Amino acid sequence: MALSKHDKIERNVSLMIVLTIVAISFGTLVELVPLIFGKQVKEPVEGLKPLPALALEGRDIYIREGCNNCHSQMIRPLRAETERYGHYSVAGEFVYDHPFLWGSKRTGPDLARVGGRYSDDWHRAHLFNPRDVVPESNMPAYPWLFENTLDGEKTGDKMTSLRAVGVPYTDDDIAGAADAVAGKAEVDALVAYLQQLGTLLQMRR
Repeated sequence: MALSKHDKIERNVSLMIVLTIVAISFGTLVELVPLIFGKQVKEPVEGLKPLPALALEGRDIYIREGCNNCHSQMIRPLRAETERYGHYSVAGEFVYDHPFLWGSKRTGPDLARVGGRYSDDWHRAHLFNPRDVVPESNMPAYPWLFENTLDGEKTGDKMTSLRAVGVPYTDDDIAGAADAVAGKAEVDALVAYLQQLGTLLQMRR
């Protein structure tokens, strides 16, 4: 009895591997190419601006301290998500982010819409000792953020690098970066970063 084409493919491991790779590659292209060239993933949402110098330093502190290991910054378009956190995340919010901090692990709550939800004093208390404001929290304390200060020496260089990949920092932004940051505590920078997260779409809700 002659083997069908399907049987021949299943019995030929090499051919099966090649065809599987072709099928996966085709599916990937179909899914990703429209996203790469689609306007909605490349154009910023209305009103989006590059991070100010202090918030930019705060973002780097956020990464340095591993905050993105426990907190995501991406709200999925599901009712349970939007009722808890707010408007679902859209691609245009992140076009100036390098790298993206979407994350997937939620040991702590999602922070995509945390901006303006709490006062600066609340954030400072929370960072100094989380259990003072959230008794059940398992988040570590970050008291050194209150002691460390920024000198701003590299802030302008960071903006210049980001401008090279499309973030529209101006010459004035770069020239004034050091003065905007120098002498500020690291906690001030981190709070500045947190307080702007997701505020554009929050205001439209």
